[in-house]
Amino acid sequence: MRLCSLLLLCLAAYLSSSYVISPSNMWTKLILTHHWPSTFCGMEHPVCHPNISYWTLHGLWPDKGMECNSSWHFNSSQIEDLLPDMKRSWPDLLSPLSTGFWKYEWHKHGTCAAKAESLNSQHKYFSKALELYHKVDLDSILTKFDIIPSANYYKLSQIEGVIENFYSVKPKIQCAQPSKNAAFQILGQIEICFNSEFTLVDCEKHLTTTPKGHFDNEIAVEKTSGFSVCDPDMPVYYPTPS
Repeated sequence: MRLCSLLLLCLAAYLSSSYVISPSNMWTKLILTHHWPSTFCGMEHPVCHPNISYWTLHGLWPDKGMECNSSWHFNSSQIEDLLPDMKRSWPDLLSPLSTGFWKYEWHKHGTCAAKAESLNSQHKYFSKALELYHKVDLDSILTKFDIIPSANYYKLSQIEGVIENFYSVKPKIQCAQPSKNAAFQILGQIEICFNSEFTLVDCEKHLTTTPKGHFDNEIAVEKTSGFSVCDPDMPVYYPTPS
C-alpha cells in the first residue's frame, strides 16, 4: 500500500512537470525591448540617470508566462563575464550600482524564457539578450537613416518606415503622453521581435492559435507605467539626452 502511494505521488509529480513544459505552455516569440533613457527618466522617477545618449536594453520577454519559477533565484556570479556589457547595454537607470533590475528581469521573464533549451540558464538568457541587442543595433540604424534626437517632430510612419525597411519586420513602438491634451507624444520604447529560432518576425504576428476557451497570456506590451502604443496621427518628439 505504501509503495502504491509512493508511485502515485511520483506519477503526479511527473504529470505536473510535463504540463509545465508542454507545447501549449511554451512561448513562441521573444520581444527584445529597447528604451530611450531620456524619456524613461523624464516620466518615471525623479532620481534617475539619463545621461546616456543611446538606446539601452530594457529586456528580452517571451510572449507567454511571467514569474514561471520563483524558486530559481538570480545569481550575478553566473554572469560575471557579462557584467561589463550589461552595465553599458542593459543599465539600471535608477540604481546604476545595483543588480536589482537584472534580478527583476530574470524572475519575471528569464525564468519563462528558460523553458527553451537554448535559454535554460541565467548565462544563456542574459548573453542571448545582449547578442540580439548588438545584432539589431537599433541605435546605429536609426542614426544612419537620420532618425535622431531633435527639437523637431517626426511622424510615427517615418520611424516605423526606417525599421521596417531595414529589418523587414514590423516593430512595436511605444510613446509617453506628456499631458492629457498634449499635441505631441514622446518616443520611449521600441520592441523588435524574434521567433524561437531567433529569426526576426513581426511583433504583431501571432505565431500560434490559442484554443477556444484558453487564456493566451501574451505579453505583447509590458505594462510600463505611462507607455502606450504610439498614436499614428500624433507628432512624435524624440528628446535629446539630458
